[in-house]
Amino acid sequence: MFRFVFRLAAMVALSVSVIMAVVDATRSVAASAPVMTPLNTSWLAVSPDTRSAFESFVRDKLGPPLWDGAIAWVLNQPGFAVFAALAFILYMIGYRRERATGRFA
Repeated sequence: MFRFVFRLAAMVALSVSVIMAVVDATRSVAASAPVMTPLNTSWLAVSPDTRSAFESFVRDKLGPPLWDGAIAWVLNQPGFAVFAALAFILYMIGYRRERATGRFA
């Protein structure tokens, strides 16, 4: 059951990654230069209220050093790359390995 949830979340994250990559590719063709939109810019364009609520939650509950260090760095990376990495991690968690018993018998 949990593996299915992780694989479903990986599929959703990969879908978001592909959509963000297509948007960046379209902008790159229009600008005749590579354009990679940071995740922070995309998040602010879609829902600025949740972005500010997330920042205040992290600063209040987990501390400003975590926001200034790790999370701000992740938010400055291209959105498609962040969601692709997230999809890969979620897929690895939900991956079902082959059973080794009986393989060589």
